[in-house]
Amino acid sequence: MPAPTKGPRLGGGPAHERLMLANLAAALFTHKSIQTTETKAKRLRPFAERLVTFAKRGDLHARRRVIQVLRNNKEAVHILFTEIAPQVSEREGGYTRITKLGYRKGDNAPMAAIELVLEPVVKKPVSAKKAAAAKAAAAAPKVAPPVAAAPSEELVVTDGVVDEIVDAPVEAAPETTEAPAVEEAVAPAEEAPVAEEAAAPAEEAPADEAPAEKE
Repeated sequence: MPAPTKGPRLGGGPAHERLMLANLAAALFTHKSIQTTETKAKRLRPFAERLVTFAKRGDLHARRRVIQVLRNNKEAVHILFTEIAPQVSEREGGYTRITKLGYRKGDNAPMAAIELVLEPVVKKPVSAKKAAAAKAAAAAPKVAPPVAAAPSEELVVTDGVVDEIVDAPVEAAPETTEAPAVEEAVAPAEEAPVAEEAAAPAEEAPADEAPAEKE
């Protein structure tokens, strides 16, 4: 027989142990509290809490997993998903409680009662110091840190080559007028007729010399 991996083994083999835990978990979910030996209660506790975690998910896959573990005990599964899971939805673990009951007559075995913790979760009150600190932090005005103005960069050009970048203070740009640029663009257009007049007499010269050759 293989050695148990965690704690004492219940029953004769692994299959027998799983069957005993499934029956104990089904009885716990149905009656909310059961009495058994202390060893069985300690082994049942993580087994039952894992099933409660599946029930808190509430989806179809979780329900099928629980049905498979509880050997198709539909009554226990229904109670677990519809009654127990909503009551422990706000609790983060610790769904069971173990209470020792003494020793059993006959074989002197230690007995214990394991029950579900279904009480609503009560949040701890906040201390006066923490409440005052939180209130002061909320009431304190938020001051934005000063933002330093970034200096502008000026290019120093020598013979068409950029030598270095010098930081210069930002100055207001002077007002510029585009009138001179327009006049420069119009000036070449006005000189064009003069060039045409100069070329016209050159073309008329051969026409004046033609009668002289006939004479």
